[in-house]
Amino acid sequence: MILTVEDTEGLAENSGRIFLGKLQDCLCTLCGKNNRFNMAIYEFEGYKPVVNESAYVHPQAAVTGNVVIGKDVYIAPGAAIRGDWGKIVIKDGCNVQENCTIHMFPGVTVVLEESAHIGHGAIIHGGHIGRNCLVGMNSVVMDNVELGAECIVGAMSFLKEGMEIPERKLVVGNPAKIVKDVSDEMIEWKTKGTELYQQLPGQLHESLKECEPLREEPDDRPSQSKKYETWGKTKK
Repeated sequence: MILTVEDTEGLAENSGRIFLGKLQDCLCTLCGKNNRFNMAIYEFEGYKPVVNESAYVHPQAAVTGNVVIGKDVYIAPGAAIRGDWGKIVIKDGCNVQENCTIHMFPGVTVVLEESAHIGHGAIIHGGHIGRNCLVGMNSVVMDNVELGAECIVGAMSFLKEGMEIPERKLVVGNPAKIVKDVSDEMIEWKTKGTELYQQLPGQLHESLKECEPLREEPDDRPSQSKKYETWGKTKK
């Protein structure tokens, strides 16, 4: 068999592709890519975050310093959990959704009690969030706020510094005000939604992976089940 110059160039190019592919696979393994622990976790001044094995911290979230994350917690893309100036405790079953920020003044401890649900874009700055609370999308909870258990904060609300909200209250507005009690039906609806997020870490550990996009939608693409609906539809 006689190889031409063109043949040898083609072989070299193909071999180079294979080598680079193998090198990329090795680097991914060393860096932890496609590994369940591939998270943006940062030590700060000797404080290393503590993350329960069952929790899921998205690689595009950032967890820094003196942070403790409990069981079945979901930390979404874009979330910033900054335990640089104080401690942050996110207890079992909480979720912190996309683009949320949790921070504090120096020396303050921020606590999210069990099953706290922090909606997209919300900010918790030095506040204490009670058990099974819902903080709505783009709301701001300021320093030294005490939000009682099973409260619901409406979307885009502003809870000013030092507010103390008793248990089971609906809080809305800017500045925020208590408008009524949270009913059993409302808290049942909230709890059901939070349970979906408590299942999500396990599902993500099992099935989330990077992929190339499809260029067309397959004809046999299955529909997704309607497990949960808005409060407006639920209460009708």
